[in-house]
Order: sequence, then C-alpha cells, then structure tokens
Amino acid sequence: MLRQYELVDRVLSYDPHANEALLNRAYVFSVNAHGTQKRASGDPYFSHPIQVAGILTELHLDDETIATAILHDTVEDTVATIEQIEHLFGANVARLVDGVTKLSRIEAQTENERAAENLRKFLLAMSGDIRVLLVKLADRLHNMRTLHHIAKPEKRRRIAKETMDIYAPLAERIGMYEFMKEMQTLAFAQLEPEAYESITRRLESLKTGGGGDRIAKIGSGLKLLLSRHGVDADISGREKHPYSIWKKMAERHISFEQLSDIMAFRAIVPTEEDCYAALGHIHRRWPMVPGRFKDYISTPKRNGYRSLHTTVIHADNSRVEIQIRTESMHEEAEMGLAAHWAYKQDKVKPETQVSWIRDLVEILDTAESPEELLEHTKMAMYADRIFAFTPKGELIQLPKGATPIDFAYAVHTDLGDQAVGAKINGRVVQLRAPIENGDQVQILRSKAQEPQPAWLNFAITGKALAAIRRHLRQKDRDETQALGRKIYDEIVSRLPATMASDAQKAALVRLKLPDTAALMEAIARRRVTDAQVMEALMPGSAGGDSLRALPPQSSAISIRGLTPGVAFDLAECCHPVPGDRIVGLRRPDAGIEVHTIDCPVLASADDADWVDLSWGDKTEGATGRISLEVKNEPGALGTIATIIGAQQANIVNLRLDNRDTGFHTNTIDLEVHDVQHLARVIAALRAADAVNAVERV
Repeated sequence: MLRQYELVDRVLSYDPHANEALLNRAYVFSVNAHGTQKRASGDPYFSHPIQVAGILTELHLDDETIATAILHDTVEDTVATIEQIEHLFGANVARLVDGVTKLSRIEAQTENERAAENLRKFLLAMSGDIRVLLVKLADRLHNMRTLHHIAKPEKRRRIAKETMDIYAPLAERIGMYEFMKEMQTLAFAQLEPEAYESITRRLESLKTGGGGDRIAKIGSGLKLLLSRHGVDADISGREKHPYSIWKKMAERHISFEQLSDIMAFRAIVPTEEDCYAALGHIHRRWPMVPGRFKDYISTPKRNGYRSLHTTVIHADNSRVEIQIRTESMHEEAEMGLAAHWAYKQDKVKPETQVSWIRDLVEILDTAESPEELLEHTKMAMYADRIFAFTPKGELIQLPKGATPIDFAYAVHTDLGDQAVGAKINGRVVQLRAPIENGDQVQILRSKAQEPQPAWLNFAITGKALAAIRRHLRQKDRDETQALGRKIYDEIVSRLPATMASDAQKAALVRLKLPDTAALMEAIARRRVTDAQVMEALMPGSAGGDSLRALPPQSSAISIRGLTPGVAFDLAECCHPVPGDRIVGLRRPDAGIEVHTIDCPVLASADDADWVDLSWGDKTEGATGRISLEVKNEPGALGTIATIIGAQQANIVNLRLDNRDTGFHTNTIDLEVHDVQHLARVIAALRAADAVNAVERV
C-alpha cells in the first residue's frame, strides 16, 4: 500500500502546484473513517481507496480527482456524510464522491434493479463530470485485481459479469484500452476458468517454444524495414490477451491452432505523414489481409481514438496485426479520456468528445424497467461502429446493422418520431434499410407521423428503442384511459341512483388507486371488475351481479377511426373491417381485441369480458384478408394486382401458401374502406380468368 508521503510525492512529481494539504487531509480522513474495517484479503479497508488513488496517479490526474479516489468509499461504508465531505474538502470533491457512491441502502429490489439504479446515478453523475467515471474505473480495476480473495464463487462471478458487461465497455468507449484489457482478462478468468487456463497455457507454450524470439524477430524486421525508408519508428510487440483470443475463436468457430493473428505490433512514429508512409512501406513488403485495414486517423473512433490498423501475411504465412500512430495518438490511446484531465491541461471538460454519454443519459429518462435500462446501456456501449453522414456533412456514428430510424434518432428525437422514409446516397429507401459505412443519409419527415410498433423490429440503438417504446407506452396509456372512461360512463349509467359529488374520490380510496387516470386504466385492463367499481362508487349497488357483459339496452361503445394500435387491436384471426358486426374481448392486463361476431375464437374466450362494440360513423379503412387459388401461368399475379388496384384497394401483404403444377394459393391482405368495398374486390377477382377461387378469411 502507498504511504501518505509516497502518494503525495507521486502527485507532486507531475503537478508541482497540486494542493498538498488537500491530499494529506483526504488520506488521514479516509484512514480514520475506515478505522478497523477489513477487506476480504485481510488487508485494512483503507488500503483499497489508497491503491485506487495510486492507479489514477499513473494517469497524472489532478488533485481533486486523487482526493476523490481516496474518499470515494467513505460515504458508502462509514458514518461520513456528503455534507461533511463538502465542509472539509470543498463542493467539487463532494460532488465527485457523491457521483461514485453506490446506492447500497436500496431495499426490496432485485439484483437487476439495484444494478440499474446504481448505473442510473453513476451515468447521471458521469454526464456532469467525466472524472466520476475515471475514479469508478480505477475502483473497479483494483477490485478485480483482488477479486480472488472473495470466498463465494457466485459473488466473484456476479462481479466479473458486471465488469464484463458494464465497466470494460465503458473503459473501451473512452479509449482506456489498457484498463479494458486488464478488466476483461480478470473477468474472463472468473467467468470461463477452463478456457482461460487453456489459452494462457498455450500462450506460455508459444513463448517457451520460441514464441518470444519470434516476436522479437518480427519486430526487428519491421523496424529495419521502416528505417531503410527513412521512417524512425519505435516498435513493440506482444501476444493478444486471452479474452480477445477466446472471443475470436468463438466468433469464427475455430480452434486456437487455427487462429493465425495472435501477435500484434505497434509502430510509434514522429508525424502523421510518417504514419501513412510507414503503412505504404509495410503493404509493399507484405500482402495485406483484405477487410482488415482501418484508418482511424482520418475518421477517429467516437472516443477520439486515432491510429492506423492493418493485418499482413508475414514471411512465415502467419497473420500479424500492426498499429501505426504518433506519440500523441499513443498517449491518448493509452490514457483515453483521462489524457484530457491531466494536471497540465486547462481542465476543459472533455464530455463534449463523447456524445454517446448524452445518449446514455437520455436512455435513463426513457427506460421503464431496470432490465430495459441495462439492455439499452449495453447496446450503446458494446456495438461496433459505422460512420454515416448527414446531407450537410455532419458525421453520425452508429452500431453495425443500424437503419435510417436509428440514424434519425441519433440526430434528434423529434426527427426520429416524424420519420417516414429516407434517402441513402440519393436513393429513396425504407426505414428498415441497412446503413453502410460512409453512406450519406437524408431523413424524410412528416409532422403527421408518429413512432410505429413495427419500428421495434428493426431499430437497434438503445436511444431509438427507448424513444419508440416511450411513445408507444404513452399512446397505450392514453388509449387505454379513453376506453376506461367509456366503460366507466356505462357503469355509472347502471347505478340505481345519482352518485354523490365525491363518490369517485371515495371510490379511489376503496380501490386503493392513486388518481382518476389509474382508475380508468384499471377498468380498461380489467384489473378491477365492473362490479367492484360499482360497489366502490355506491356501496351496496352491485348486488352480487358480476356485470360481465353490458345489458342489451346499453348503448354500444363507438370505436371511431379504429386502427391496429397498442390498446385497441383488430384481431388477426378474423380481420374485421367497417361494416362487419363486431364484438370486443377485454382480458386482464390487456387492451381490447376487436373480433367479427362469427369469429371462432369467441367460443373459447372464457377468460375475457365481452364488450359490445360498433363502428363509429366516421370509421373508414381497415385490413381485410382473402385467399386466392390462381392459375400457374405467366402474368397471373400481375392481373390480380391490376384488378385490385382498379378497385382502389391496396395490397399490404402477399404470401404464397402453396404451389403445384396447375395452381398456386396466395393469401393477400388488402387495405379497404369497408366490408362492401372488400366484397366488390372479391367479386372482381372471381370474374377474372386467372382466378380459380377466392374467399375471405
């Protein structure tokens, strides 16, 4: 463990103007606060925050950050308070300590909920000052280094998984690759011990069997090649770390022996021009592996990382990965965002360089469950990136597989909500079309548009998914409450007398609901029965009647402009269209399903309340389904499409169900105005020579 004077001397060695008194006070306070507390290793507990501070001195961080590291566990694990920290060490240190502190006293929550709540607070603090993240990463790194002292295997695995899922990707996203690699290696040893042992044993075998000499030989040859062409390069080589090797083996479904690019070399050169010159000389000397060249100098990673990456086939037919960068690029690659918080900087907050942090904070506001928060956060941190451009040339970074809807939400939430289509490189495409590296994307928008449930099938970014789900949840609530209000009015009309003015307020108390909106939603989702509502409004009025269906004299619920939605669904089994006689099924915790009166599903709907429905006067438009038996001859499908178009109907889906020598059977979904419109389409199709039979399904 670092002694007090050793820690202070480390900071003064790179920052002679550091607040020495602040560091000394923090050291003494932490030692006294933690007192006789012990870690699982048996060491005094205060040794942990001191070692965390020591890790951060290697990054040359400022005195406030070092003091925060020393104090970061005092509020969580001792009787110290944030107010006390602020009084003794200032508002900045107190704010940073509070940001790192876990919410360890949350009760009655699942493991996911605790993890999500801690992550929520952590990300919010991180968005205000990135030094919170630097302290937290150093804290986690030291905990991983001492993880083997924890006796319970399940606890070690839980901490290792959290590190692999959250903290290693966070380190990678801010360019702290050495932190990331060490965390991954230590977590991998806990999560996959057999694979870890096997890979490390084989790597050691490579070294003892000449692997070390081989790395030195290739490195010397690379340095000689560049020096012959006037490029002064500092060359270093190593084997890739075990988790990286295991991940490649899993992704490529190959064995260790089949993995050819185990060695990686780094060439550090004086200037950016030398980077490209060195790359040219290397590619002229050894053949490049196609698809393995990356230029992160002209197009840096989102975390600011810059370097040239290439993989070549060396003389012994082995693949060798080479990274080429300048000294300043290397410093940022090693220290990542921490390089911008070194003592000598003007302490300009670097969060502007990591806009993905703002995306994560926006996800905090839209995720409804802990699982959703963790899912979206992992997506935002893990995904490999592609680069696309707006029409004005602004660079937008997205995960591989992203679509225009992801692009739209990355630009602005309002643009995503109103997206109706896109142009990629000037060509009109659907919102589900994949975006490739270097594409120019223009989003087509309409103020009449709103997020659609189908977007969830192809959006992949956490920001897009969270925004779509938030809108759909709100729409679901609005529609559900509107339905609940209609049913509520029906219930009120059944009361034997006029209810008192405060009856609804009293009913909320009896039903243990917070407000009117919750009551309407509970009615619509059948969380409370009609009889319970009646009894709550006017005790004694229900008379034991379950009221499972409204009486014949009750007026029907008018469904106006009904479309497939979240709270109201036109059933897929019978595809009702305006003009059909319809009935609704109301199941617990679900919206209304609208069925035709002769739908077979109704016979088995024992768990649902029946709701009397009718189409509103202005209702127009729905999807009807027909089945056609068509002659197997050229032009038959074109004839069918022409007939449907002539009848002013629109094909929204077509499926080939069966095909033989003479005929094939198709199922077609049609947008029609009403049941009479659908009947006209069917009649026109039956008159066609190409159609053998057609019927509604």
